[in-house]
Amino acid sequence: MFDQFLRKAEELLAKGESFAVALVVRYQAPISGKPGDKAIIRSDGRLWGWIGGGCSRPVVIREALQALADGQPRLVRISPSSSPEEGIVDYTMTCHSGGTLDIYIEPVLPKPQVLILGCSTIAQTLCRLAKTIGYAAWVAAPGVDSETFPGADLLQKNLDLAGLKITPQTFIVVSTQGESDEEALEAALQSEASYIAFVASKTKASKTLEYLKERGLGSESLARVRAPAGLDILASTPEEIAVSILAEIIQTRKSAALKSMPASPLPALAKSARDPICGMSVDVAAARYKSDFDDTVYYFCCAGCKQTFDRQPQKYVIARAP
Repeated sequence: MFDQFLRKAEELLAKGESFAVALVVRYQAPISGKPGDKAIIRSDGRLWGWIGGGCSRPVVIREALQALADGQPRLVRISPSSSPEEGIVDYTMTCHSGGTLDIYIEPVLPKPQVLILGCSTIAQTLCRLAKTIGYAAWVAAPGVDSETFPGADLLQKNLDLAGLKITPQTFIVVSTQGESDEEALEAALQSEASYIAFVASKTKASKTLEYLKERGLGSESLARVRAPAGLDILASTPEEIAVSILAEIIQTRKSAALKSMPASPLPALAKSARDPICGMSVDVAAARYKSDFDDTVYYFCCAGCKQTFDRQPQKYVIARAP
C-alpha cells in the first residue's frame, strides 16, 4: 500500500497537480481508522486511499480542500465529544462506531516555474529573485549559459518551447529587449501558459504586437500578453522591475488559486444532506444508507446511523428540527 501511495503522489506531482495528503496519526478505539492510514485528496474532492469510515471521509475532504485553498497544513480531530484544543480543528462525531481520530493534513502544491525568454539584465535579475522566493527558474534564449544564469533550474539555447512541460503553474516572461522579441513572444503565445508578460515600453510592445498581428496571430491570442510587464510600482532599475514582475506573478497565481476553488468547500458533496444521527454531511448521490420517514428521505453516513434512526425515527427528527 505504501508503494502504491508513493507512486500515486509521484504521478500527480509529475502532472503538476495540486493535492493534499491525509495521515492518521492517533486513534482511540473503537474506530476503523488506524495510525499510518493515509489518503490523497485531489483538488476536485476525490479521495484515494483510506483514512477511516463514512463519517471521517467528508471531514477529511472538507479540510483538505481548505488546506489547498490557504496552503496551510492542519491537525484535525474527529471525536464523539467536543474537546477544543489550540492547534487542532475539532469535529464532534456521534457516529455508531464511536472512537477518536487525529488526522494530519498537508497540502502538496507544485513548485511554480518562471520561464524567462531572453538574456537581458532584467532576465538575469528575475532568475535570481525567482529562486529566492522558492520558484523554479527556467531560461530559454540563444547563447544562454550557466555563467550568466548560475542558479537556473533549466537552460535551453533556443526559443522552441514545444519540448518543455508548461503547466498552469508556469509563468512566461519575455525579456529579450531587442534580441528576437517577435520570435520569443510568438513562441510564448503558442504555449498554453496562463501568464505571458513582455518587458518593454508601451510603444515597443504596441509595435511588436502589431507585427505579430500582421503575421496572422489573432487579437484574442495577443490580448494574453501583459505589457509593460509587472505591477505599476514606478520601478526603474532592473531589480525593481524584476520585483514588480514577481509581484504580478504572485498576485496572478494566488487569484487563480482562489477562483479555481469551488464555491462549496465540498465539491464532491455538492448535493449533500445532514445525517440526523451524527450530524455529518452525506453525499446524496452516492449515499448507500437512507430511510423514508414521514414523506422525507433521510441519508446516513453508515449502517450504524441508519439502524439507530430506524429504531426511533421520531426522536431524531424532533431533535434535529430547527
